[in-house]
Amino acid sequence: MLRYILLTVIVGLSLAERLTSPHFEEFMSVHGRSYESEEEHNSRYWTFYKNMLQVDLLNKLEQGSATYGMTQFSDMTTEEFKALYSRPISEKDLFYADMMPEAEDVEEEFYNNDEVDWRTEGAVTPVKNQGQCGSCWAFSTTGNIEGRWFIKTGDLISLSEQELVDCDKVDYGCEGGLPFQAYAEVMRLGGLVKESDYKYKGVEKKCHMDKSKVVATVTGREQVSTNEKTIAAYVAKNGPVSIGINANMMQFYEGGVAHPRKYLCKPSELDHGVLIAGYGTDGGDPYWLVKNSWGPSWGEEGYYRVYRGDGTCGVNKMVTSAIV
Repeated sequence: MLRYILLTVIVGLSLAERLTSPHFEEFMSVHGRSYESEEEHNSRYWTFYKNMLQVDLLNKLEQGSATYGMTQFSDMTTEEFKALYSRPISEKDLFYADMMPEAEDVEEEFYNNDEVDWRTEGAVTPVKNQGQCGSCWAFSTTGNIEGRWFIKTGDLISLSEQELVDCDKVDYGCEGGLPFQAYAEVMRLGGLVKESDYKYKGVEKKCHMDKSKVVATVTGREQVSTNEKTIAAYVAKNGPVSIGINANMMQFYEGGVAHPRKYLCKPSELDHGVLIAGYGTDGGDPYWLVKNSWGPSWGEEGYYRVYRGDGTCGVNKMVTSAIV
């Protein structure tokens, strides 16, 4: 639907209008872009221009307060963006996730929190950057374990995603993976080491984990409810949780509470692993506070606020946590 509307807009433009993109030089400067040939420059110029037309439509169609605009991904086609930064989560994956033990019911008192932000409690490490490696699952996994470990011990430790990329034998490194599988692999490996002891490279390498340097361990794993009130209560009690999300609207997200129409962000098409770090309300819009792994220059200093309460973009479809 969106592509049809976009095509209609483009066809209605004059040639001069199609070849004019006053913000492209700004984009190149801000994001440090340079291209090897005039042909590549022109191709990226045209892609950027079409993307900006799409951005205009997204802003008009947005139901929340989110705005869309120029991001570091603005010279990439949708296909390129998805190939590098998302990996489809299948119905089979969801089936296996559903076979995990269910989390125990949360006490009633935790349902009464209007706002939770685990960053202010010291349970969330700074936003990281997965680079051009499909390792979002590893960042979602470590973010969850970092938070749970902090709540248990009082120590916030930045844990190694590269250990998972290299040493997890069930998931696929830079080709994707699933947090609920990674929890089991962390148990098999004996735990996670510090980020500083096994630094992130963004490419798959041979496993060289030193088990004597393990600083955080996992004793189990569980699935959380698909009911968003229950998820919120779980987050209030237990800390950040790993989720799957449809990243379709994230390529051009700038800020605000994203509440896209379902045909633009189908809840059944999960393809990205992120971390719910809290929740709140802004201008009457309830939202999830989502920590992403595309660096602090993306979104709201690396965070995505997405509407809470109606399963927007599938935020409630695959919610899991390690037990530490």
